Amino acid sequence: MACLLEAPLRISVLSEVTATSRHYVDRLFDPDPQKVLQGVIDMKNAVIGNNKQKANLIVLGAVPRLLYLLQQSSSSLQLRTECAVVLGSLAMGTENNIKSLVDCHIIPTLLQGLLCPDLVFTEACLRCLRTVFISPVTPVQLLYTDPTVIPHLMSLLSNSQRTQEYITQIFSHCCKTPEHQTVLFNHGAIQNIAPLLISPSYKVRMQALKCFSVLAYENTQVSMTLVNVLVDGEQLTQVFVKMMQRDQPVEMQLTAAKCLTYMCRAGAIRTDDGSIVLKTLPCLVRMCSKEHLLEERVEGAETLAYLMEPDVELQRIASTTDHLVAMLADYFKYPSSVSAIADIKRLDHDLKHAHELRQAAFKLYASLGSNDEDIRKKITETENMMDRIVSGLSESSIKVRLAAVRCLHSLSRSVQQLRTSFHDHAVWKPLMKLLQNAPDEVLVMASSTLCNLLLEFSPSKEPILESGVIELLCSLTQSDSPALRVNGIWALMNMAFQADQKVKVEIVRCLGTEQLFRLLSDPDTNVLMKTLGLLRNLLSTRPHIDQIMSSHGKQIMQAVTLILEAEHSIEVKEQTLCILANIADGNTAKELIMTNDDMLQKIKYYMGHSNVKLQLAATFCVSNLIWNEEDGSQDRQDKLREMGFVDVLHKLTQSADPNLSDRLFQKPPLLLRHQSLTVTMTTVCLCLCQGEDGAAAVPGMTTVGSDPLLPA
Repeated sequence: MACLLEAPLRISVLSEVTATSRHYVDRLFDPDPQKVLQGVIDMKNAVIGNNKQKANLIVLGAVPRLLYLLQQSSSSLQLRTECAVVLGSLAMGTENNIKSLVDCHIIPTLLQGLLCPDLVFTEACLRCLRTVFISPVTPVQLLYTDPTVIPHLMSLLSNSQRTQEYITQIFSHCCKTPEHQTVLFNHGAIQNIAPLLISPSYKVRMQALKCFSVLAYENTQVSMTLVNVLVDGEQLTQVFVKMMQRDQPVEMQLTAAKCLTYMCRAGAIRTDDGSIVLKTLPCLVRMCSKEHLLEERVEGAETLAYLMEPDVELQRIASTTDHLVAMLADYFKYPSSVSAIADIKRLDHDLKHAHELRQAAFKLYASLGSNDEDIRKKITETENMMDRIVSGLSESSIKVRLAAVRCLHSLSRSVQQLRTSFHDHAVWKPLMKLLQNAPDEVLVMASSTLCNLLLEFSPSKEPILESGVIELLCSLTQSDSPALRVNGIWALMNMAFQADQKVKVEIVRCLGTEQLFRLLSDPDTNVLMKTLGLLRNLLSTRPHIDQIMSSHGKQIMQAVTLILEAEHSIEVKEQTLCILANIADGNTAKELIMTNDDMLQKIKYYMGHSNVKLQLAATFCVSNLIWNEEDGSQDRQDKLREMGFVDVLHKLTQSADPNLSDRLFQKPPLLLRHQSLTVTMTTVCLCLCQGEDGAAAVPGMTTVGSDPLLPA
């Protein structure tokens, strides 16, 4: 049965099938083996460089017959080899050709052919397999279906330079997942491929290098093994360093730099190691210059961005190397009307792929500016930079939009830029537009950026509020994606910080109490923490506390109880106790605590907890409950005295715990909610111990909303 092309193409091709094409296929069925062999050779010559002829032969059923002849033990080695060569030539046509070959089960047939001891035939099969596997339409998992295939390919590596080139190229294209890395690693990929780095064949060295780059990517086990590998008595890292020298081909320099980058990111090489700071980073910066081809500049920029992403010192070094920040500005001007591109095909290619340069530049700017304020300032002062970011947010390419918003997010972590550049260019408008209809990966980054624009000191906060953003953010909290839920609730938390009552009421109304309490039981700890932060910011300033607790007090107290009783982290319980402290500061809301003996017992328990943060937070609850200047304070003091709070407080004041002492006496306090505990504890002791005569003239503690943070 013939392997068919896709329907639209099949119709157009069938109309052009010629008698000559049919003649080639008919000769494959001749009873005379010599005529069959000559027919295959003639077919090989006919399809070279002729995609129409290749498509015709596939439609006419040549592939199943060629595969049949290749498998027959009665076929001569020459015939089987020629069949493999023709199949390889057919595979070098269109992607539809590849799909047809895969549908005809060419891969298992060729893999079976590798069991033949004849080197020429084996090389022909490997060459065809290489061509099929490097196509993006081929499922790479087909290489791993039979567990005997990988070890057999490893055993063939020593046969010839051609087998080395083809096999390593297959490995580098088919290693796509951590599972693939593990399979190759466990079957000796490192030991078998390392010697190929000093092969006399450039193609073999290059493919071996590419293998190591895909094996090391985000793989600590492989990377830690690579640093200890010796190649002809030399450390593998030094072999990579030599491959980055300027006299080596650019492809080799770039791939060696990727190997060292991936090993560094995996923790196998220190970021301050000379091979990184003095060799890899300068090599990648060099690749960004306009002397290089578009694809080299793209790969260089993206690899450099990945290398320095987590390390501020590398970011600082890169920002001052070869005027990198200014050099990247050229990425937005390419190809210009004066570009020296004599090759028309190259110019056409670059015009079609210029967006990749913009994407790479945004990525690298994002990485450069992720930590250092001076670098951010340098980026925003680069020629038309903010305008370029704004334009990038509305580009047709989803990858460019994602890179642009990533860059915007990086810059938004600067208070200065939020107050100046972001305000001057009204970046919130295209950002809001982007949030209306975008894939999840863009939504995550855009909503994370929005969190920063909603900080109290951001001039963009008010116009964003007026644009009706609350409903959008509330919808994000219902997403299946934990990252989107976190960002939605985080943005609402920042919005509620020191907000007026109108905004808080709108947040509660739009979010809904059911959704709010659903988020308080979210399995993702980050979602839970940000929801607690939102609730804490909503419950700040006494009128707001009393108003919200009068409407939702029962549910909030129930949620607080559940969290304090469950197995949660110290951070979660501290935030929950801070909510209780805020409730305790309300005029009427505090009665919800005072009438709940179970809750009071929990507060007392956490005052005696071994963790200082929980002791502090619980003590603030008591301080707000019994403050002398408030109505009913004497009754509340009496009740807490009867419940044994005095003993706990005395133990705290006499604690020799150094961490607690640091917290008690540090000046200035780290956070307002952790201000001088000495005053708090002394005041509480006076109130509870002196009874009616204990009107201590000590200032009362004010409630503070959760500190708004800039997402990392």
